[in-house]
Amino acid sequence: MNSQKLASHVANLLVVDDTPDNLRLLSTMLSDKGYKVRGVINGEMALKAARSTPPDLILLDITMPQMNGYEVCQHLKADGRTSGIPVIFLSALDRVLDKVKAFAVGGVDYITKPFHLEEVLARVENQLTIQRLQKKMHEQNARLQESEAKERNKSQQLELALQQLQNAQAQLIQSEKMSSLGNVVAGVAHEINNPISFIKGNLSPVREYTEDLLRLVQLYTEDFPNPTAAIQEQLEAIDFAFLRNDLPKLIASMSIGADRIGEIVQSLRNFSRLDEAELKVVDIHEGIESTLMILQHRLKDEADQTIIKVVKEYDDLPKIECYAGQMNQVFMNVLTNAIEALQSPKRWANDVDYSRSIPTITICTKLLSDFQVGIYISDNGPGITQDIQQRILEPFFTTKTVGTGKGLGLSISYTIVVDDHGGQLRCFSIPDQGATFAIEIPIYHSTKRFFEENLGGL
Repeated sequence: MNSQKLASHVANLLVVDDTPDNLRLLSTMLSDKGYKVRGVINGEMALKAARSTPPDLILLDITMPQMNGYEVCQHLKADGRTSGIPVIFLSALDRVLDKVKAFAVGGVDYITKPFHLEEVLARVENQLTIQRLQKKMHEQNARLQESEAKERNKSQQLELALQQLQNAQAQLIQSEKMSSLGNVVAGVAHEINNPISFIKGNLSPVREYTEDLLRLVQLYTEDFPNPTAAIQEQLEAIDFAFLRNDLPKLIASMSIGADRIGEIVQSLRNFSRLDEAELKVVDIHEGIESTLMILQHRLKDEADQTIIKVVKEYDDLPKIECYAGQMNQVFMNVLTNAIEALQSPKRWANDVDYSRSIPTITICTKLLSDFQVGIYISDNGPGITQDIQQRILEPFFTTKTVGTGKGLGLSISYTIVVDDHGGQLRCFSIPDQGATFAIEIPIYHSTKRFFEENLGGL
């Protein structure tokens, strides 16, 4: 849909960037597309311009002197005259934390530099379309007072269109966050893999050289049982008997540690499938294990002691044809939800006696039939009330405080499981008795198509 057709006036855009070349490029590019564009070079000028003549949309650079983009956005959202203006951040920063902070301070979208013309236009038009649909919906609701029956259908259509756009925006935000996380994880795995491969490759010759040297010393001891005073003194100083027994053990421990790091690297590589878009036949247990590896820091305390126990009850499953990266994203969202439930103050505030109950997440996999598998993730936390269960999979619904959650994780997971894989995602919970998320998907993606065409879904 062309956003220009939805408005009776040309959209007014404010571009804020302290780099003149970027400001000139964006202004020219947007002006050529028919928008009214104002450009300013710092945060203070941006606030004055927005308050004097509020624009329809602001494109805001993050890294600026004196006042950065985050601070500018916070001032805009705190002012009733400018709080409703959508802000799209522009930045060369590509870390997940930078993007999360941008959304937390009130941004509606995030474009990474160097930007592309098509991407900038698509995101600008998407936000303007949402804004205009909201305005039009309010106008329709006002007219409902005069002719409620006649206008109700139009309002419902507009609400549906707005919901679809919001769902698309939610998927875009979540996809960018998870894709960035996948890139970071893949990069870390690559950087670790090279030195650990070097260490593992050299441990075997180190072990052989050590055994040769110890054997040589043993031969000297046997052939020259009466060493000189200096040699005898050195043998006693280094406690040679202990060294001879302990050195092979040290090398063996180093080998075990190197193997463990290798396993972690492999888990990171598996998890970095987040950006894969093709169907693949994978071991679903590998995806679960990789996700658990990423979340290890939340399962243990600073002393590396387990604070949340994980129980695994894995069935003998065949390999699954699925979008591996998307399923890893589902596991990440559901497991994070369980961890936060176990860390919630509600777990200790309720009347239930948890003093003997270790915080536990149970992951159970089952072969349900020749064409379907189930993954069940349970926690023994405070549970979820019935009214929240009915809304927990809705986009933008969250029980967290403002600024700590967008309400996207479980709704995106629902879309991945149900729409993309033809499966089911359900929540079962009794207050004070924990919660279980059931993920049931076909073994083969062709099964999804068969059931949709013949039986209306699994």
